[in-house]
Amino acid sequence: MAKGANNRESHGIKIAVFISGSGTNMAAILYASRLADAPLEIVLVASNIADADGLKLAELEGIPTFVHSHKGHSRTDHDAAMEAAAKDAGAQFLVLAGYMRILSDEFVRRWEGRILNIHPSLLPKYKGLDTFARAIEAGDNHAGASVHVVTPELDAGEVLAQVRVTIAPGDTPETLGARVKLAEHQLYPRAVADYVSRGTDPDFLYAKVRELALTLPETHERESHGSPGFRVGTEKTGKFFAHFSQQHHGSEHIAVLVKTGSMDELLHLVETQPDTYYKPAYYGASGWIGIILNNANVDWDHVAQWLGRSWRSVAPVRLTKLHDIADMF
Repeated sequence: MAKGANNRESHGIKIAVFISGSGTNMAAILYASRLADAPLEIVLVASNIADADGLKLAELEGIPTFVHSHKGHSRTDHDAAMEAAAKDAGAQFLVLAGYMRILSDEFVRRWEGRILNIHPSLLPKYKGLDTFARAIEAGDNHAGASVHVVTPELDAGEVLAQVRVTIAPGDTPETLGARVKLAEHQLYPRAVADYVSRGTDPDFLYAKVRELALTLPETHERESHGSPGFRVGTEKTGKFFAHFSQQHHGSEHIAVLVKTGSMDELLHLVETQPDTYYKPAYYGASGWIGIILNNANVDWDHVAQWLGRSWRSVAPVRLTKLHDIADMF
C-alpha cells in the first residue's frame, strides 16, 4: 500500500529509506537532504509496520510512503514487495534506518553496493544485538556507531564511517544508547551523502579506473592531451589502451575511453546503449568509445572487462600469451 506524492522539484540522487519504527535517522537524512547543495533526495519511505511513527513524519513532509506487513508472507515475497515499491519510486540506493528485517541474500545481491545500514557499535566489534550492554560489560571506554555497506553476511560489509561516543561511569545500555542515537543523527546523513555522490566525484572515479588499469601486466600511467592515460609496454615504446576523460571537449560525461574493434561496433553500442556509451570528441574518430562513469548504476566488472580487452588489443604478443596462461589457473 503506497501513500502520498511529492510535488517538490526532483533533485539529486534518489534513495528509498526502509524503517520499522520512529524513523529518527530517516528524519535526520531527510532534513539534511533539504540543505543547499545536498546531493540526494528521499523518494520513498517504506516500512513493514503500518503504524510506524516514521511514516507519519514522512507523510507530513510530503514524502511518498509504502507499507507491506511481513506477517503472513515469506521473506522472499515480502522483500519483493518492498523492492518493487523502491524501484517504482525510482530509487537508486536503499538506506536502512531501524529496519528490523534481515534482507534475503538474493535481494542484497541484486542491490550490491547500493544498500547502506547504520549499526550501533564500532564495527567489527559487537555485530548483532545488545551492542551497548556488551560494550559496557567488556569495560570499553567508547561505544559508537558505524555506517556500512550491506552484504549477505550480517554487519560485515565495508565500513564507510564511524563516530565514537564515550562510555560514562555508571552508564546503562539505555543512557549510552540515547547518546549514541544523537551521534548517529550527525553521522548517517553525511555518510550517506558522501557514498551516494561518489559516483559523480572525478577523483573517486579516476582512482577506480586507475586501480583496475594498473592491475594489468606491464601497464603504466602517462598523461595524454592533458588527461591521465594508461599504456602497456615500456616507457619508451608503450601504447595507450585507456584514457580518463573528465568532461572534456564540452562533454557532460566523466568516462574511461577504450578501443573498440571497429567503427561499426562503436556506433552500434552508442546507438543501442546511450546510457552506457558515447562517442567522444577527437578520440571517437579513431574508434575509441567512452564508457560513462558518472552514472549511479555503473558496472565496474564491465569496465574491467573493457580495460582488459583494450589492453589486449595493443599489448605485445608475449604479454597476451602470459595473460592467457594466467587466466587458466
